[in-house]
Amino acid sequence: MSKPKLIERLKNKRPELTKADSEEVIKVFSECIEKALVEGKGLELRGFGTFFLKRIKEKYSARNPKTGELIYIPEKNKIRFKASKKLKEILNK
Repeated sequence: MSKPKLIERLKNKRPELTKADSEEVIKVFSECIEKALVEGKGLELRGFGTFFLKRIKEKYSARNPKTGELIYIPEKNKIRFKASKKLKEILNK
């Protein structure tokens, strides 16, 4: 689902909210997730799941698949999401 569709569904679900209010809710929600992850914290939404960071080690002997050339890949963080038990049950019905 795209961001505009999400805003439209939120607006339809809560008619008292304007489109601008719905956009602000989505914006604040995503900013909170970003802020928590930048600070190195996880974010748990009960009944939905957990967002967390996983550190990926650097690689000295990786290869470029197109040329076969050896390349260096620096250490980095990856965002991970683990679905809650309740969400998994809903998806697997």
